[in-house]
Amino acid sequence: MNTLKKLLLVTVLNLNLHVITSASNDNERKPYIVYMGEVREDIISLTNVHNNLLSEAIGDETLARTSKLHSYGRSINGFAARLLPRESKTIIAYKKGVISVFPNKVQRLLTTRSWDFLGFPEKVKRNNQIESNIIVALLDTGVWVESPSFNDDGFGPPPSKWKGKCATDGNFSACNNKVIGAQYFNLDSIEVPNENTPPVVDVDGHGTHTASTAAGISVKGASLYGIAEGTARGGVPSARIASYKVCWNVGCQDMDTLAGFDAAIADGVDIISVSLGGQPRSFFEDPIAIGSFHALKKGILTVCAAGNDGPYLGTVSNVAPWIFTVAASTTDRKFETDVKLGNGEKISGAAINTFTLKKEMYPLTNGEQAQNFSGDSYGNISACDYGTLSKNKVKGKIVYCLGKGGDSTINELGGAGTIMSMEYFEDVAFPTLTPGTYISVQDGLKIDNYINSTKSAQAVIYKSRTVNNINAPSVASFSSRGPQQLSPHILKPDITAPGANILAAYTKYSTLTGDVGDKRVVNYNVESGTSMACPHVSGAAAYVKSFHPNWSPAAIKSALMTTSNSMKIKAVGAELASGSGEINPIKALHPGLVYDITNDNYISLLCKQGYNITDFIRLIGSKKKNCSDFPLARGADGLNYPSIHMHLKDQESDISAAFYRTLTNVGIGKSVYKARVKTPKGLSITVVPNILRFDKPYQKKSFKVILKGKFVREKSWYLSGSFVWGDSKHIVKTPVLVYRPSI
Repeated sequence: MNTLKKLLLVTVLNLNLHVITSASNDNERKPYIVYMGEVREDIISLTNVHNNLLSEAIGDETLARTSKLHSYGRSINGFAARLLPRESKTIIAYKKGVISVFPNKVQRLLTTRSWDFLGFPEKVKRNNQIESNIIVALLDTGVWVESPSFNDDGFGPPPSKWKGKCATDGNFSACNNKVIGAQYFNLDSIEVPNENTPPVVDVDGHGTHTASTAAGISVKGASLYGIAEGTARGGVPSARIASYKVCWNVGCQDMDTLAGFDAAIADGVDIISVSLGGQPRSFFEDPIAIGSFHALKKGILTVCAAGNDGPYLGTVSNVAPWIFTVAASTTDRKFETDVKLGNGEKISGAAINTFTLKKEMYPLTNGEQAQNFSGDSYGNISACDYGTLSKNKVKGKIVYCLGKGGDSTINELGGAGTIMSMEYFEDVAFPTLTPGTYISVQDGLKIDNYINSTKSAQAVIYKSRTVNNINAPSVASFSSRGPQQLSPHILKPDITAPGANILAAYTKYSTLTGDVGDKRVVNYNVESGTSMACPHVSGAAAYVKSFHPNWSPAAIKSALMTTSNSMKIKAVGAELASGSGEINPIKALHPGLVYDITNDNYISLLCKQGYNITDFIRLIGSKKKNCSDFPLARGADGLNYPSIHMHLKDQESDISAAFYRTLTNVGIGKSVYKARVKTPKGLSITVVPNILRFDKPYQKKSFKVILKGKFVREKSWYLSGSFVWGDSKHIVKTPVLVYRPSI
């Protein structure tokens, strides 16, 4: 089943949890992760260090040996083990050399036309030789290497820097010269893979979809049963792919995710793409924040999905400042699936319906009329819950269901089709198991009234059609919004990319919907979510890196943010929904100026935020000893970030803050940039100085941004402005957002 659809169905049941946890039991051993910082060259065997620490904590060497699940040690120092809560809290957490101990949790999984829509055509200028040495790593559900999107014709051997491996099983290999690495991590053996399917293979489809979006080759004529036909391709078709399977049917366990980071960093990848996440946690208790920081130290940019809990505020995931956090937007293509009633009325819905019904009209009924009176079910009849309907009253008919899960029930009972009503996201089309469509609740009432007005109600559902979306680009309704609380003055998400109705490669080991009753196996599938937006930015970042291989992760991130296209935000959240705007990969090649950030800058920010990181500073390999040895993090946010965000406290209305920034000239020769400011009513933005003169490449110039003002309307909760630095060739855009909690 489509990943976003799964999440939406969970939401309906009021089980929309960010993470999955088990009931607490102080006498039950459960997996914990012990994080100890950087791999140290002066230690001969980290495994022995981990074993000794664990033995001391548990007090029984034999039990300690069986309790340990995994030693990280290629890029990240730490281990995973089954512990009692008291052992983790009172013993290990206070041992010298330990930064944090936290329980293992399970995170959740969070194209053709999309690249063209971004103004990034197939024949764009490329640096093919360097691009073929770029390695994009994906921490996901694995990959199906036999997809046409991963054909390796014309590819030479893997780059010499590659140190990874490929899981094999007899004559089977999960790799070729396009997908050069495939590993899997199932440290707690929570799921036994199908004995007929190599465990490294993608049996979900999510990982194959994201990998092909980031770096799949061009495949002409790709479609889903003729829907969304076009050329499927990734952002960097010549780049290599390394797959790290860390997600299984149960979700993505922290310890597996951290193992994926540990391996990918050591293997020599260039970009890490992570389309999974959960509720934000302390940076030292979040495997994605930990792994991405260690990746940063090796010059690797980590790109992450922002989450699918929109349009609600404060739902954004993956908020560490060194992560590139991606929101989802629409493209100019959407899918409509129409219903025609027997009275001639047409109703338009949103769905991926691959079926063509043979008759002009079919009998139409609803849950109440098809009720199974002899059953012993406590489900919702109107919603067509399992067991509530009579097979004799459903067979051969189209059934209207008040809810979003009726198609599996109607399919099992032999119905001709399903019409489902919901407070649906009109910018997302879900695949249906039967001939079906999703309509609004208001249109559902029309159908109910029609059914009750006649003894011979009829309807037909048409195959989905592609229509032009005149409102694109807009932030997808499901895309998670800021603000975030861990670094309140850092605007998250950072940027937006296409994530609604994206066609990309799929696996033969799953069906179109993932439902057990579905028999359709497809090479390409349509999916939606910030999971789909994330690899667009991963591909764009890899594209920029292929022209600027020596740029830091922060410089690449800045280039994409400051050259992004501004969006008209009609949805909830303004820049809290879109970040800097929608990516423009071509413009990002020549940004003119970038906001660069060093590792020390990030540590200085952590110090300013009050993290007790004396051990952390030492254990990540820094020569400095404590926070006082780092440069003072000046300004409201304390970081040289490509956006400016001021987060007021409750009931606060006066605005007064200073933000300090430094720009690096990545253009050629001398240049003069002048600042232009755009301000909303109630906010003053002053840039000092407002002219920057650069005499040579990589010269740095600093400036200050002063915010003054007041919320003039009692119920207003944000003020949105911006400033740009411009010369004769470049525009360097920086959004400014002031937010206050709703009163």
